[in-house]
Amino acid sequence: MLKLTTTDHEVPDANESLLDELARQGARRVIMEALDLEVAEYIYKCRQLRDEDSNALVVRNGHGEERKLLIGCGTIDIKSPRVNDRRPGQKFTSAILPPYMRRSPNVSEVLPVLYLKGISSGDFSGALEALLGKDAAGLSAASISRLKAKWADEYKAFRNRRLDISRYAYIFCDGVNVSVRLGDDPKLCLLVVIGVREDGRKELLSVESGYRESKESWASVLRSLKRRGMDVPLLAVGDGNLGLWAALGDVFPQTQEQRCWVHKIANVLDKLPKRLQPKAKSFLHEIMNAPTRDLALLEIENFKQEYGAKYPKAVSCLIKDTDQLLNFYDFPAEHWIHIRTTNPIESAFATVKLRTKVTKGAGSTEAAITMAFKLLTEAEKRWRRITAYELVTKVLEGVGFKDGIEQVQVSEEERIVA
Repeated sequence: MLKLTTTDHEVPDANESLLDELARQGARRVIMEALDLEVAEYIYKCRQLRDEDSNALVVRNGHGEERKLLIGCGTIDIKSPRVNDRRPGQKFTSAILPPYMRRSPNVSEVLPVLYLKGISSGDFSGALEALLGKDAAGLSAASISRLKAKWADEYKAFRNRRLDISRYAYIFCDGVNVSVRLGDDPKLCLLVVIGVREDGRKELLSVESGYRESKESWASVLRSLKRRGMDVPLLAVGDGNLGLWAALGDVFPQTQEQRCWVHKIANVLDKLPKRLQPKAKSFLHEIMNAPTRDLALLEIENFKQEYGAKYPKAVSCLIKDTDQLLNFYDFPAEHWIHIRTTNPIESAFATVKLRTKVTKGAGSTEAAITMAFKLLTEAEKRWRRITAYELVTKVLEGVGFKDGIEQVQVSEEERIVA
């Protein structure tokens, strides 16, 4: 039979798991061992330092007063080892457990995670006690108010930061509707832009409210990017929203347009009977995944022959954007999987939609924008670089690609010799 042998802790009550108590004891032992090793290493490095009487200048000095530390498995009692460093101006400070730390940084992150994932402020006390025990009272719902004020300041800085320190080959643009409980309009359209930098990493560039994705709303977003130093992106990826493309033509007329294939396929299928949609979807995927532009055009002709007579609206929906759907062939084949759709925005906004669904919408427009910004910046930390990111530099340098293959430039002298 397993028995707890503790001197520093009370026996867990009936509502507390023996496993939880073991976890806390194990965590306490590991932390204490780490602190002892840290101090021992510090003293070892200073072992040669002596005063005029040959006494060591740096020695152990017992332990400090016991304090409570809130970690992921609950609250533990810790006594930090102390060091007596008699060198002028020198003082030992633990990197593991700084003097005024009362909770693990990961525990502090619980608040924004819980809030952003859908826990309302009023439910925080119960949620935190269930997760971290009764000593988690310091993480109160009032902390969320301070956090939201901090997020608002971060968003303000985000909107004004300079963008000329990086070059962006591709941008993804999309408008996403979220619910708002307060205000005249229960739906808020957030206009989001994500860029791909020359190092291949995706970066959140803009989150703004817009009136139903109008041309002027999108133009305002794009003008802000340009005003803050963003150079002309080579390719913009978006759905069929006319406001976006009209604004792009005004602000960045040199940028090529790439229609999102996911949106296009959904729009085409919507104009066909359900019984025909599985087969038609296969047709459309054959077009999207064709290895060359010519083969894609051939597959479009096959689609027209198959459905043109009975379903001209479906065919018209497809062919009206043919050029914009196939612009990805002018870029590296390794990048096609990324630049054919607005998936970076769609997937990133899944958590935003989940949060507003759970809470029946954000409280206000400002709250919705700030919350979306914070969720997206948290998601940004997990975004991976695009495949073959080293080719982004070539794209930015103007290297040509045909059907995804780099076109080698041949000089006049080489051509004459050949």
